[in-house]
Amino acid sequence: MRELIHYIAQTLVDHPDDVYVSEVEGNMTTVLELKVAKDDLGKVIGKQGRTAQAMRTILSAVSSKAKKRTVLEIIE
Repeated sequence: MRELIHYIAQTLVDHPDDVYVSEVEGNMTTVLELKVAKDDLGKVIGKQGRTAQAMRTILSAVSSKAKKRTVLEIIE
Protein backbone atom coordinates (compact mmCIF):
# COMPACT_ATOMS: atom_id res chain seq x y z
CA MET A 1 0.00 0.00 0.00
CA ARG A 2 2.92 2.29 0.74
CA GLU A 3 4.26 1.77 -2.78
CA LEU A 4 0.84 2.48 -4.29
CA ILE A 5 0.53 5.87 -2.58
CA HIS A 6 4.16 6.67 -3.46
CA TYR A 7 3.51 5.90 -7.14
CA ILE A 8 0.28 7.92 -7.29
CA ALA A 9 1.89 10.93 -5.58
CA GLN A 10 4.96 10.83 -7.84
CA THR A 11 2.81 10.99 -10.96
CA LEU A 12 0.90 14.03 -9.65
CA VAL A 13 3.75 16.31 -8.55
CA ASP A 14 6.41 18.38 -10.33
CA HIS A 15 9.19 17.22 -7.97
CA PRO A 16 8.85 13.42 -7.78
CA ASP A 17 12.17 13.05 -5.96
CA ASP A 18 10.73 14.92 -2.95
CA VAL A 19 7.89 12.43 -2.38
CA TYR A 20 8.29 10.49 0.86
CA VAL A 21 5.84 8.01 2.37
CA SER A 22 6.38 6.66 5.87
CA GLU A 23 4.38 3.89 7.49
CA VAL A 24 3.37 3.75 11.15
CA GLU A 25 1.83 0.41 12.08
CA GLY A 26 -0.48 -0.22 14.99
CA ASN A 27 -2.48 -3.24 16.10
CA MET A 28 -5.54 -2.62 13.93
CA THR A 29 -4.62 0.46 11.91
CA THR A 30 -1.75 1.49 9.68
CA VAL A 31 -1.08 5.20 9.12
CA LEU A 32 0.64 6.28 5.91
CA GLU A 33 2.21 9.74 6.12
CA LEU A 34 2.73 11.42 2.75
CA LYS A 35 5.22 14.26 2.52
CA VAL A 36 5.80 16.27 -0.68
CA ALA A 37 7.51 19.54 -1.62
CA LYS A 38 5.67 22.69 -0.53
CA ASP A 39 5.06 23.67 -4.17
CA ASP A 40 3.34 20.34 -4.83
CA LEU A 41 1.10 20.25 -1.78
CA GLY A 42 -1.85 21.75 -3.67
CA LYS A 43 -1.55 19.19 -6.45
CA VAL A 44 -1.71 16.30 -4.00
CA ILE A 45 -4.68 17.74 -2.13
CA GLY A 46 -6.56 18.93 -5.23
CA LYS A 47 -9.54 21.25 -5.51
CA GLN A 48 -11.64 20.99 -2.36
CA GLY A 49 -9.58 17.93 -1.37
CA ARG A 50 -10.87 15.77 -4.20
CA THR A 51 -7.49 14.28 -5.15
CA ALA A 52 -6.66 13.44 -1.54
CA GLN A 53 -10.11 11.91 -1.09
CA ALA A 54 -9.66 9.80 -4.22
CA MET A 55 -6.32 8.48 -2.92
CA ARG A 56 -7.97 7.66 0.41
CA THR A 57 -10.78 5.82 -1.39
CA ILE A 58 -8.31 3.70 -3.38
CA LEU A 59 -6.34 3.01 -0.21
CA SER A 60 -9.51 1.99 1.62
CA ALA A 61 -10.47 -0.45 -1.14
CA VAL A 62 -7.03 -2.06 -1.17
CA SER A 63 -6.77 -2.27 2.61
CA SER A 64 -10.23 -3.80 2.99
CA LYS A 65 -9.08 -6.74 0.87
CA ALA A 66 -6.19 -7.20 3.30
CA LYS A 67 -8.69 -6.94 6.22
CA LYS A 68 -6.79 -4.03 7.73
CA ARG A 69 -7.61 -0.36 8.19
CA THR A 70 -5.23 2.11 6.58
CA VAL A 71 -5.33 5.91 6.98
CA LEU A 72 -3.59 8.46 4.74
CA GLU A 73 -2.25 11.65 6.29
CA ILE A 74 -0.74 14.41 4.17
CA ILE A 75 2.03 16.18 6.08
CA GLU A 76 2.80 19.83 5.34
